[in-house]
Amino acid sequence: MNRPTHPARPARRTRPVRIGPRAAVALVLVTLIGIAAFGWPLLADRQSGLAHSQDAPWLFAALLPLLVAVVVATIADNGMDAKAVAMLGVLAAVGAALRPLGAGTAGLEPMFFLLVLSGRVLGPGFGFVLGSVTMFASALLTGGVGPWMPFQMLAMGWFALGAGLLPSPERIRGRAELLMLAAYGCVGAFAYGTIMNLQGWVLLQGMGQGISFHPGEPVTANLARFAAYCLATSMGWDLGRAVLTVVLTLTLGATLLKALRRATRRAAFDAPVSFAPGTGAEPEPALERGMNGSGG
Repeated sequence: MNRPTHPARPARRTRPVRIGPRAAVALVLVTLIGIAAFGWPLLADRQSGLAHSQDAPWLFAALLPLLVAVVVATIADNGMDAKAVAMLGVLAAVGAALRPLGAGTAGLEPMFFLLVLSGRVLGPGFGFVLGSVTMFASALLTGGVGPWMPFQMLAMGWFALGAGLLPSPERIRGRAELLMLAAYGCVGAFAYGTIMNLQGWVLLQGMGQGISFHPGEPVTANLARFAAYCLATSMGWDLGRAVLTVVLTLTLGATLLKALRRATRRAAFDAPVSFAPGTGAEPEPALERGMNGSGG
């Protein structure tokens, strides 16, 4: 006797947290201002006073409200509901706890591995917010609060956002996806270190003639000195961060991707609200039923 067969249920797709219009505008705005904040000393005139280190903390402090505005706009656009905020808190706490495990030892920072995979599964908007919040929480945890913190939040947000902009999982899955994420993590680890070097390099004076920042000098000359500065001071640190990110992605990435996607499917961030068919009108409140004589 043949048992009746039922059609296979289609697999539910893992959908990232969407980016609403206000969140998109806020992301573009904070990105443009962030680029200007990182690069303004290269274009400042020597006599303008803008290249003085005592002016920089005011600019640093101005970035923090902009980063908060991105989070508020994402929530206001309904891109992040209570379930997404809860997942954001859990992942940020895990990332903040991972940072002290390797910080201070040859640039080994396992939090980069988590942010690459989280941005991949949950999307660029969620990734940017997660990167910024994770860096903020880790700074509070490790005592690393200072004028550099908003820049770290911005750079880490860009790092996780980039992971969410990679080719969609429908196009690349399996081993190819892990290789792509490992390659992105490697390049992103160097990019993060380089952009943070730019933030600190313009404040350092009195170093060697070939690696010091010279306010008012041509941009090409300063960029050449900056490249020499990165090679001389931080290349080993960035290499350790990149290697650890690649190793963790290739060894643990498949397991964590599966866990994140399963949690995202169960959360169903994009599920529309609807009433079950056949239920009729909304049930009357108990007080009204009593007034109509049907309360028993």
